[in-house]
Amino acid sequence: MILPKHQSNADLRPKLLRTLSNPVSFCLLLVAVTLVVYWPVTRCDFVNYDDPGYFSSNIHIQEGLTWHNVIWAFTTIDQGNWHPLTWLSHMLDVGLFGNGPAGPHSTNLLFHLANTVLLFLLLRRLTAATWRSAFVAALFALHPLHVESVAWVAERKDLLSTFFGLLSLWAYARYVEQSKVHPSLPRFAEARSSKTWVFYGFALFFFAMSLMSKPMLVTLPFVMLLLDWWPLRRMPGVQNPDSQHSTLNHLLFEKWPFLSLSAVSCVVTFIVQQKGGAVIALDKIPMTSRIENTFVSYARYLGKTFYPTDLAVPYPYPEHWPLWQVGLAMLLFAGFCIIALRLGRKFPFVPTGWFWFVGMMVPVIGLIQVGSQSMADRYTYMPLIGLFIVFVWGAGELRARWHLSKQMIGVIAMIILGVSALQTQDQVGYWKNSETLFRHATAVTQNNHLAYKYLSSDLCSHGQPTEAIGCCLKFLQIHPDDPDVLYNLGNVLTRVGDPDKAIDCYRRALQITPNQADILNNLGFALTIRKQFDDAITCYNKALQSRPDYADAHNNLATVFFTQHRFPEAVQQYREAIRLTPDNPQIYINLGGTLLIQGQTNEAIQNYQYAFRLNPNNLTIKAKLQALGVKFFN
Repeated sequence: MILPKHQSNADLRPKLLRTLSNPVSFCLLLVAVTLVVYWPVTRCDFVNYDDPGYFSSNIHIQEGLTWHNVIWAFTTIDQGNWHPLTWLSHMLDVGLFGNGPAGPHSTNLLFHLANTVLLFLLLRRLTAATWRSAFVAALFALHPLHVESVAWVAERKDLLSTFFGLLSLWAYARYVEQSKVHPSLPRFAEARSSKTWVFYGFALFFFAMSLMSKPMLVTLPFVMLLLDWWPLRRMPGVQNPDSQHSTLNHLLFEKWPFLSLSAVSCVVTFIVQQKGGAVIALDKIPMTSRIENTFVSYARYLGKTFYPTDLAVPYPYPEHWPLWQVGLAMLLFAGFCIIALRLGRKFPFVPTGWFWFVGMMVPVIGLIQVGSQSMADRYTYMPLIGLFIVFVWGAGELRARWHLSKQMIGVIAMIILGVSALQTQDQVGYWKNSETLFRHATAVTQNNHLAYKYLSSDLCSHGQPTEAIGCCLKFLQIHPDDPDVLYNLGNVLTRVGDPDKAIDCYRRALQITPNQADILNNLGFALTIRKQFDDAITCYNKALQSRPDYADAHNNLATVFFTQHRFPEAVQQYREAIRLTPDNPQIYINLGGTLLIQGQTNEAIQNYQYAFRLNPNNLTIKAKLQALGVKFFN
């Protein structure tokens, strides 16, 4: 019997819904859409904000994964952090993809895809709500605030930490399931011998791995407690209100290994960041300013979550926030906390989601100020999951109360995700290179001195000195005593042929940070141009006292000695420069010319030949060798 056409279509619709509801289908769809939106990131360049220190100019990373570098990764406090797994992942990038930007950008994208899928599977396991879990994961994947974590090579630590954090929560959920603590909760000691502790061990292990990637997730044990409230419903008052004290003690005791790891991580991070100079002292940003910025930042994060415009890196720290703005932000924060608590019993997902967001922001909200930014998009990478949960589950409750059709909700969801995807793809475009990133930052923020600083450096390195000088001057109008910018301005002024102003910039910088080798070396170079040779020699010697292995200072000092006809001293300095940088052809040429003047022709020829091997396309070296009687054969 042949079914009528309308009955065939009716049969197909449930099959289609079942296919779409399959978790594998959701995972593939999430990955495909996210790949399309983020694919341009694989063609982005490095940016000159932290990327050199984390990847492009870090000699340990550039050497790849070796035993020596593995030891370095576990012992270094470079960049003001202890995150060995992040260093190892970058080294592995070099081994797999080489030293260019495409490899680390692709790896960042892969981790973002993995985090998206993990989040979907975690929420689905916790709540059994496939469509809602998928919508939260899609918001996580496509929200513009998350572009900074994905498109910035230096933020691998954010992606890696979240990856292990989500794995820890997944293992914790499995532990709860296997120990059958819902709805009847066994005692902690009785469960100790159970096989459920395999999952507990995995949760603890992945949590440690997360902290070794970035100490951002020190609040993850408190997220576990929030999940105990909802959706696991292990908290007193949800299932067993008569045994609140003993049950809460059990849940807290269950978390003590996680809390211990968090405490150790906090201490280590504070010590390391203090030694690395990353922590801003209270005399620079007082505690009252930090508290004001804390509440304003919570409000700004909320605003950019629902209206993600004018996103920038970095956001400048203002001198002060207007009193009305601080008061309004505090009222908003307190109001949301009260609402979340009042709705807790009827809508338990509300306090879980809201305090997930609030609690996970605490380490980076600025009470302990690290860096000079007032806030950062990257800090929202995992905290925003809490807001997404409130939004999605809250929308589900409204749909049921207002009797809205699933089709209407589906259309609204697609519009939201479509707009987010377009904004995200637009935001990815700003990460094409340093110039586009920081031009955008100066356009959408005010008094963004850091953006001017990094933009000036990039413009200078790409042959735009005039505009670079303008950016430096704009920076110095905001912060007149920054040694780095004074140093950069001196470099640009030297390049455009104004050594007198360059010398003034270098000397102002040295008044703020004395004995800086780079500044002393470049001051010596500017003084050499002005033929103030004795002062230049003094600068080079001070630079070498500060950094004895500074090859450029040895070479520059040798050049001054050569100019003064102090040839033996020049030879000594050139030899030391070659020992430190044996692959620089120009130093071999300099040494060869000095030896030639001293009549040491054979050794001079040897140095010219070394230079020619390093740079066989240099016709000047070839001409010098031919003049000295060296024959070349085709």
